[in-house]
Amino acid sequence: MKKVFVAGHRGMVGSAIVRQLEARGGFNVVTRLRSELDLNNQQAVRDFFAAEQFDQVYLAAAKVGGIIANNTYPAEFIYENLMIQANIIHAAHATDVQHLLFLGSSCIYPKFAEQPMAETALLTGTLEPTNEPYAIAKIAGIKLCESYNRQYGRDYRSVMPTNLYGPNDNFHPQNSHVIPALLRRFHEAKVKGATEVVAWGSGSPMREFLHVDDMAAASIFVMELDKKTYEGNTQPMLSHINVGTGVDCTIKELTETVAKVVGFEGDIVWDTSKPDGAPRKLMNVDRLKALGWQYTTELEDGLRDAYRWFLANQDGFRG
Repeated sequence: MKKVFVAGHRGMVGSAIVRQLEARGGFNVVTRLRSELDLNNQQAVRDFFAAEQFDQVYLAAAKVGGIIANNTYPAEFIYENLMIQANIIHAAHATDVQHLLFLGSSCIYPKFAEQPMAETALLTGTLEPTNEPYAIAKIAGIKLCESYNRQYGRDYRSVMPTNLYGPNDNFHPQNSHVIPALLRRFHEAKVKGATEVVAWGSGSPMREFLHVDDMAAASIFVMELDKKTYEGNTQPMLSHINVGTGVDCTIKELTETVAKVVGFEGDIVWDTSKPDGAPRKLMNVDRLKALGWQYTTELEDGLRDAYRWFLANQDGFRG
């Protein structure tokens, strides 16, 4: 039985990885709450790894937030993410953990990267300023993994997810991303009997969305690939793998689908005075497809699952 540490098990991706590992069997999954293990504390992390002796590590822990949080606390976003990654990756190496999977973010790519964004776009241009500190930390995580691989022969891999949604998402009224924000907005409008919901922008930008259960499945798939197959489809200094659907939709299509899933029958009014953001953000997932993995959850089915979870847990999202 493999002994596996999932760092960040309370987050959306980490919790999905834990669920799937436990469902598969053959894994002794170890987790720690923040109150039990401070991942920013180098000595605490080293002592923990020395005591536990893991076979695999999933590094899904991170300080995350939306545009406002990233703009307000850039120092915390770069410092805490760099510390978490450095502490875990080095402790894994120091205790002879051969297999580690680092979870990054699509924000590692340049602001004006060619669409769809391929792995080769990394470090080819200027990053989006609003989340540059977070992106820099995630790029450093990729390079940490590659450096330990090159110097010490470790098998540390990195996956970069597109926009994720699903159970354990953040439905906070101010700090949530587009899918949980829309699910909550349409639900509250339906409950209040509102006749319309106002959506931002023109609805024309295109975005890609992946259900978190698919992300967890892809993460385990990449972790379990034999080394020859993985190295045959990557490069030592360009080793990360995009994870997404390779399919996008307009924000208008997404919004209309969310309204359908929630059962809101009023009008959707577009406030075109609000910004649209980038016209398109889509991941090139050819590398992952070549390795033999594709997503299975279609958007409407995934939205229904996310809405069910919200309904069951909405008391935790008051305010």
